[in-house]
Amino acid sequence: MNPDELPLRDLHLPDPVGLWPLAPGWWVLIAVALGALGWLAWLWLRAYRRNAARRHALRRLRAAVQAYEQHGNAVRLGTELSELLRRTMLAYAPRADVAGLTGEAWLAFLDRGLDRPAFVAGDGRPVAEWPYRNPATEIPRSDVAAFVDAVRTRIATPLPESA
Repeated sequence: MNPDELPLRDLHLPDPVGLWPLAPGWWVLIAVALGALGWLAWLWLRAYRRNAARRHALRRLRAAVQAYEQHGNAVRLGTELSELLRRTMLAYAPRADVAGLTGEAWLAFLDRGLDRPAFVAGDGRPVAEWPYRNPATEIPRSDVAAFVDAVRTRIATPLPESA
């Protein structure tokens, strides 16, 4: 038999499967993924806004330390850091809880949430003493460095939620 005479036709393949329109399950998956991304973005934005005062305070702390390197007056630095701590704590705690605190009560408040007490009996105690010293008083640089580290730790550590 002659192959040219056979009644055969060419093979016809089906059309390729397209990506669109998607099946309903894919639309649900896309909606859930977008919702989850939106929720994560909202959480990140809320945390970013909540930590704005902390970021600002850490920048102010760096600026105060750089100014101290220029003028070398530890009493002036102590006054600046005392004010910075008060303003920062007012940003994170109710005004009624922070504004009226002085002396040991203020130092105890600053120790809240820290791993070890740095203000009542530690390197941060000068926050209550140095602003009232004679500006001509000589203070060793090692004491200043320890004090700055204590202030940096307090600013960087969030206050506990319940008080």
